[in-house]
Amino acid sequence: MEALLLDILALLKQGESIDAPRLAALVRARNENVADVSKHLAKKRLFPFYLRVKTEDPARWSSWKIDADLEKRLLAVIQMKPRRTASGVATITVITKPWPCGSDCLYCPNDVRMPKSYLSDEPACQRAERNFFDPYLQVLSRLHALREMGHPTDKIELIVLGGTWCDYPEGYRIWFIRELFRALNDPLEQSADEAKRIRERYRSCGVESDAGTLAQNAKTEQERVTEGEATYNQAVSRLYGQHVGWRRISTVQTAAFAELESQHRLNECAKRRVVGLVIETRPENVTAGRLTHIRRLGCTKIQMGIQSLDKAILHDNNRAGDPESVARAFALARAFGFKIHAHMMANLYGASPESDLADYRRLTGEAAYRPDEVKLYPCALVDGTGLVRHFADGTWRPYEEDELIELLTRCVLTTPPFIRISRMIRDISARDIMAGNRKTNLRQLVEAAVARSEKPVGEIRYRELSTRNAAPETLELSVLPYRTANADEHFLQWTMESDGSRKIAGFLRLSLPHAAFVCAHRDELPAPLGDAMIREVHVYGKMAQLHDTSTGAQHLGLGRRLVEEACTIARNAGYHRINVISAVGTRAYYRNLGFTDCGLYQSRKL
Repeated sequence: MEALLLDILALLKQGESIDAPRLAALVRARNENVADVSKHLAKKRLFPFYLRVKTEDPARWSSWKIDADLEKRLLAVIQMKPRRTASGVATITVITKPWPCGSDCLYCPNDVRMPKSYLSDEPACQRAERNFFDPYLQVLSRLHALREMGHPTDKIELIVLGGTWCDYPEGYRIWFIRELFRALNDPLEQSADEAKRIRERYRSCGVESDAGTLAQNAKTEQERVTEGEATYNQAVSRLYGQHVGWRRISTVQTAAFAELESQHRLNECAKRRVVGLVIETRPENVTAGRLTHIRRLGCTKIQMGIQSLDKAILHDNNRAGDPESVARAFALARAFGFKIHAHMMANLYGASPESDLADYRRLTGEAAYRPDEVKLYPCALVDGTGLVRHFADGTWRPYEEDELIELLTRCVLTTPPFIRISRMIRDISARDIMAGNRKTNLRQLVEAAVARSEKPVGEIRYRELSTRNAAPETLELSVLPYRTANADEHFLQWTMESDGSRKIAGFLRLSLPHAAFVCAHRDELPAPLGDAMIREVHVYGKMAQLHDTSTGAQHLGLGRRLVEEACTIARNAGYHRINVISAVGTRAYYRNLGFTDCGLYQSRKL
């Protein structure tokens, strides 16, 4: 491995660039005369080897004569999956434990080993199950993987998935978030010992984490659910609610806010800071009280399962809620400052490509909705769901590939420039899909179709700077105003010309609440009349570590200038104070910009 690394360093010292094909050629050259395949070198082992030598054998590392500039160029070559942190942060997804669900949608998977709608073959679910669904262990596992791939881990976005968040007991919810922060706050050498202690506690209670054993234990219950002889909730209650080990372990899975807030304070200056915290729920469960609770946890974004805005389709798919509850949830969440991430599903029972497009245009175009992000993915047929009988009798069919790509292409082209389409597929294993899209590169196929259309694209993810470098002098600041049912929104964006289009290097979401809405809900809302709200500040490009510089757009002062422009807009519009829904790990940043801690937010007088 050292010989390969020295090959790379020699070329970099000569000023040569090494792209993926060149690196692959270097690897092949080193493996050419090695008959034993098990001894072949691989790119994925380069960064762990480099990190281990630098940490554990400084004399050897020093002999390689690597200065700061050379190290940056080296890491750019050996880092795995650089797009993982191209959005500016490292994302860690964790899964809550299986729990009864308050809904029973026609299309929803019923894997009794997982929270409702998730499948045990999904990568995040596999990681969760191996770690007893424990938040501390899940975070450590993901941190280790990110470090092995060469990604900085000092700016973290936590995404909490699983069952509907408010269905879980309050003590469990607070404990779960506390443990996420604790895993990031603990020094790595300490966290390894703590992880060992946590694992032993689960084992001593009789809780299993081996996938094969768990599959065997759940086999009978899974068969009963698949055959319609039992419900998902009944099976989960028997497997977990009545399980002696899970009942014992649940007694320690509870915490109070004071314990969580202590971890919050530690994270403000920790080496690995939380710059975003996301939970998911259903719009009919959104209330002002629940939003206050979620905000106290440190949450900054809410994912909501919308699926459709068509009442008939929602009814036919046994989906609770209606367009009115979605509008109410969006209005409240926006007033609380949350980023709104909507889930939409194409190809539901009773839908058509035409109705799906109309539904999507309504979601992104009507003032009652207009979320900030969208997961837009096709319905897939999974065994054990109510949709199976409709597939069997021909009343539902999956869209043909060309139909699906055309639909998603039209959706992308109609997306306003203040909305980001985060995903187009679920991480469902192809072997779990009975019918429907199995292509993991669906988004690439859609983007190829978008490119062929030669039409302008506003959607954020399509325009992200990604791993490109940013020259400050080429950036332009523009402001896009748009109206929602309860606020005037302003989308401030830094853009630059790249490859014939305007790439986005950073943005800010400013919300100016309507006086009528604030007055009508004065007893529910956390901010009074006359307060503006910054709901998000995000700078793209190569992730820069805290207190470091970057060849991307981070740490160029772009965020500060966006905030100052937002303050000017709010002041000119007659607002006398501005709040920001800061993440725990960004509180210090906003204090440096003149904001002070004020209840659920940080505030600054205008």
